[in-house]
Amino acid sequence: MRAPLLAGTVASVTGTAASIGVVLTALTGLGATPDQTATAVFLMLISYGLLSIGLSWRFKMPISIVWSTPGAALLVSSASLGLGFANATGAFLVTGALLALTGLWPALGRVVSAIPKPIASAMLAGVIFPFCIAPFQAISEYSKIVLPALLVWLVLYRFAQVWAAPVAIAVAFIGIWFQLGVSVPQAQILPVFEVITPQFNPVAIIGIAIPLYLVTMASQNVPGIAIMKTFGYEVPFRPVLVSTGITTMAQSFFGGFALNLAAITAALNANEQAHKDSTKRWMASVFGGVLYLVLAFAVTPLVAFVNEVPRVLVLATAGVALFGTMVNAVFSTVEVAELRLPAIVTFLIGASGLALFGVGPAFWALLGGVLIWQWLELTKSRRT
Repeated sequence: MRAPLLAGTVASVTGTAASIGVVLTALTGLGATPDQTATAVFLMLISYGLLSIGLSWRFKMPISIVWSTPGAALLVSSASLGLGFANATGAFLVTGALLALTGLWPALGRVVSAIPKPIASAMLAGVIFPFCIAPFQAISEYSKIVLPALLVWLVLYRFAQVWAAPVAIAVAFIGIWFQLGVSVPQAQILPVFEVITPQFNPVAIIGIAIPLYLVTMASQNVPGIAIMKTFGYEVPFRPVLVSTGITTMAQSFFGGFALNLAAITAALNANEQAHKDSTKRWMASVFGGVLYLVLAFAVTPLVAFVNEVPRVLVLATAGVALFGTMVNAVFSTVEVAELRLPAIVTFLIGASGLALFGVGPAFWALLGGVLIWQWLELTKSRRT
């Protein structure tokens, strides 16, 4: 019993700590008020805690549900569109509907899987690139805060990789506390719940909903299923996609965005360190789900703290959290020689921040990469 408890605790704490900064930055950048941000994060933690418990218990396998960290990074790049939070929640609702539809109609999932992994990874790398350079941009002004965090990340990435991001972020927050005198303001435990009426702007659907769906599928759900297979688990595709999609739709009325299968967290709960008996590793995800429920009640004070921190430091801590994601995305971008050109173009468009007709860089990056890929395939077939 001790091993599943430890595995679930490590997975939940590291996963949440490493990504919370990105999520908070995304929601506030889209125009959410502090109360709306706290409500959205609170409900997402509650939702994926309950889903992790329920799905793991029902299917007796370590099914870990989390929010989409790559999706949150994409949302930060969408903040420049200035669409307002009501339009963003409408996009979240559409994303949830697409996730549920994928569970009911697997052909849609096959269409997403047809997009080459290097191009999907390049889109993700381009979107999170501004985050990953933020720590280095902040050094000149906040060296005493950022440099210790980077050093801790580097050391732990070598010796205890799973703890690298959360501990580095904790070091950064401690530095902010000591160097800038920013402390946790007094705040109530439960957020102020406010229903948001979603608005459906075509630009938001094209520029937020569809890219968020594609990133969630390509960077979370598909890898999550693959990782579970390596440990001998066949994830029940339909129940997972339908339940996460419907839950995403429900919580969108309070500002919550995409829920999905975990990838790294899934590996922590599904390997032999969680339990020697593979039929009992589902308990790790259940313990992790319970911990998510507990962590939800720390959200409101955390949001209040982050609102007092200079934005450049919030971006820097989020960037540290995304270093590992960037490494994996860049590796996937260049691993197939024939797809390097379209993948690199995809990355460059995503990193450029290009916005045309009110639509953000993620959509144009993916569109550009796919068009170049298809053009090269066409010219190759003609030569053949």
